[in-house]
Amino acid sequence: MRLKLVRENTKFDFFSRWKLWLGISMLMVVIGFTSYAIQGLNFGIDFRGGTTIRTESTQPVVIGEYRAALDTLNLGDISITEVFDPNFRADQNVAMIRIQAQEGQEAVEVDTIVQVEAALQTIDPGMKFPSVESVGPKVSGELIKTAALAVVLAIGAVLIYIWLRFEWQFALGAVAALVHDVVLTIGVFSELQIKFDLAIIAALLTIVGYSLNDTVVVFDRVRENLRKYKKKELAEVLNISINETLSRTVMTSVTTLLALIALFVLGGDVIRGFVFAMIWGVIVGTYSSVFVASTILLYLGVKRDWSKPDANAGNQFANIDA
Repeated sequence: MRLKLVRENTKFDFFSRWKLWLGISMLMVVIGFTSYAIQGLNFGIDFRGGTTIRTESTQPVVIGEYRAALDTLNLGDISITEVFDPNFRADQNVAMIRIQAQEGQEAVEVDTIVQVEAALQTIDPGMKFPSVESVGPKVSGELIKTAALAVVLAIGAVLIYIWLRFEWQFALGAVAALVHDVVLTIGVFSELQIKFDLAIIAALLTIVGYSLNDTVVVFDRVRENLRKYKKKELAEVLNISINETLSRTVMTSVTTLLALIALFVLGGDVIRGFVFAMIWGVIVGTYSSVFVASTILLYLGVKRDWSKPDANAGNQFANIDA
């Protein structure tokens, strides 16, 4: 007996209230922009600058004990991760501790580093500190610019890819959905003031790929059905296409969310921000593939038969060829 999350031959009308769905999306985008403009993002050490201390101990690394020892110093954002390497000795336990730069300072002061080392040595008096590295605000600023450029270039590459594979109307619909997903993800991080670091940039790029994959599957079916149903209205063809791919969309999203929720609950603090971004991205990415990308395509229209240069246009915008 096969598991079916969506029954066969569904006939949902996704576009009877397309203006409402598009209005909701635009409202959420405005809220995201407003939150970002007012609160900004809670940047992590990667973007703020700070100091990284590498520790080495013969005792196992217990992150809870490390954090409890450092909490008394009131140093703000502290990230603690255990380092694993097959070349380590059996009694070689290594951790990386990242401390944000204090207000008005380029990096963590030497006296503060001494206090951190003394606090950690209360756990293991023989603990060693092989390296201490600092990242100043200038380097952090460059990372922010590079991260923003990476997201913009990814979306630009998607625009060109969809334009070449389909037509410009499909490309604009896909890019609108991707921008929608990225803006809402940044907006929710701004609104909830969740730490924003390089891992979240990786999540944003992953969300772009995930959302694009779902959108391309729908658009492929739309293009096939536009040739198959030449006399049906564009909205009807879009509804048929989305219903035909709905089972695949729901199954993919649900199975992905099952894995992500398990990681969010059991994965610990180190990856929780990344996983939260992925969960949010899967949800809004699935939503945008149907209610943003397809709605934009409905508004712009497409030619009904690519084999004829004078084919009927979907609406007034569809006469412009790429």
